[in-house]
Amino acid sequence: MAFDQERMGPELSHRVVLEDRSRLTVSGVEEVERFDENTVVLSTAQGGLEIQGEGLHIEKLSLDGGDLQVEGTVTALLYDGERESRGGLFSRLLGG
Repeated sequence: MAFDQERMGPELSHRVVLEDRSRLTVSGVEEVERFDENTVVLSTAQGGLEIQGEGLHIEKLSLDGGDLQVEGTVTALLYDGERESRGGLFSRLLGG
């Protein structure tokens, strides 16, 4: 098991692929903080990411692998520019 943890490393690699503004695939996802049909807010290996659009829904989510697929009309991708510590929303609610 130690080999798997070392292989993954402390951070996942991060990649964003947008196809026809209707299918977004994101790797390196650490946590989905909140979502609705107009906004998905994530913590990624490269910091916070906000996906804006219309009719957004999460088609696939695998936090073990760090993969997310969102479908709907994507109008904006916004990075917060800061790398937050792991834990995101839950750590802020419970003690941060």
